[in-house]
Amino acid sequence: MAMQRPDKQINKTVLMLSAFLGTLLLPGIALAKQAHPWTITDLLVPVTIQDYMKMRFGHGVVFHEPVHSVEHVVFGVVAFVIALLLAIATGRELRKRIEDPVPAPRFTLGSFIEMILDAAFGVMSDLSGREKAVQFLPLIGALGVFILISNLLGLIPGFAPATDNWNTNVAMAIVVFFYYHYMGFKYHGVGYIKEFMGPIIKWYALPLIILMFAIELISHFARPLSLSVRLLGNIFGDHMVIWAFAGMALPLVPVPFVMLGMFVAFVQAFVFCALSAVYLHMATIEE
Repeated sequence: MAMQRPDKQINKTVLMLSAFLGTLLLPGIALAKQAHPWTITDLLVPVTIQDYMKMRFGHGVVFHEPVHSVEHVVFGVVAFVIALLLAIATGRELRKRIEDPVPAPRFTLGSFIEMILDAAFGVMSDLSGREKAVQFLPLIGALGVFILISNLLGLIPGFAPATDNWNTNVAMAIVVFFYYHYMGFKYHGVGYIKEFMGPIIKWYALPLIILMFAIELISHFARPLSLSVRLLGNIFGDHMVIWAFAGMALPLVPVPFVMLGMFVAFVQAFVFCALSAVYLHMATIEE
């Protein structure tokens, strides 16, 4: 029997998964008509523990609003556990490949994660060179896998994406913000501050230096906000659209939107990681 091409296997898997998820949405149609879709948070975490977490968290970091839900924390942990298990499985598969370099005949989850990391490594290699790509891959790859898993979880009835919450996205963006500044100082030392002062650093250009410094500060502080808002808006909107069409109670209607949601999940994970890689490149580029 002829072996299917890997790209055809991937396309077939995506179509089957989309149809499966679209079918799963049908039992949740009644729940989709609620103001807030039901999730399995109450099954995973007892209500008493949720209340304790809300009390301990107090107020949100971004808008300082009272914490009404801990879903983003619960599903963030779920996404982390899934990513950890996939990392262990991928590590085992790569160790086996060292002993036997012949690729597996079937497309596995380990192959899927390896494909994602290869794509991220290729983008960073083309942008900053192989040496820096090796150095940046642990952070960028981890963020990419976590964001992708979180986004895809939102397509499953009873689950919610951790990335449709301000606090999750801002936390990741702040990590990127401090990391690329740390790498900037590591590569350039104190001279990294010159990157904020513009092209002319002379005493007679002091007004221009002050103006450029202010503009650069605003630009850099806007980067975490940009990363957070872009991811939040797209994932939150996509999640609401899927549940809205699931509430129409028509068979297979949600399937195209689930496929669109999968596309959005991949694109937003890629955009977040690509912009983070660009910020790292700009902070460490040699002039």
